[in-house]
Amino acid sequence: MKFNRRKFIKRLLAGIAALEAIYLIKGGINKSSVSSNEKELFNAGSAENFSNGKTYPYLSNQFFLRRFEDGGFLAMSIKCTHLGCVVNQDSKGFACPCHASKFNKYGEVMAAPATRPLDLFPVIIENGEVLIDTTKPFKRTSYLKSQLTYA
Repeated sequence: MKFNRRKFIKRLLAGIAALEAIYLIKGGINKSSVSSNEKELFNAGSAENFSNGKTYPYLSNQFFLRRFEDGGFLAMSIKCTHLGCVVNQDSKGFACPCHASKFNKYGEVMAAPATRPLDLFPVIIENGEVLIDTTKPFKRTSYLKSQLTYA
């Protein structure tokens, strides 16, 4: 069997591609297993710093944190459930600038085209600090008082 330059280059490139594929697959598996076991908790601050009946935007972390009149906390996604546009806070709750969906202060749909409430992020209160798990939003069909977290 004659081994020329063309065969050498083809086999070299095939070997490099195979090594790269193995590296990417192995790296992807390791990253997904690590990230699924770790929660990314965003520390919003001390619970006593939040006034009742107010909404606090955390746009870089993609949620609104609302403290209701009874002291309960709810972290709602800033993304409209219709097509994912960023909703704006208004006097009655939230409004989508793209297609005019409206949501009340609980994130429930008040005007279409959105068909379900804003997604939630779990809120954890630990040692008086308000922590939000931003790893995966929770899809819901309606507002329930049990979704509130109390300090």
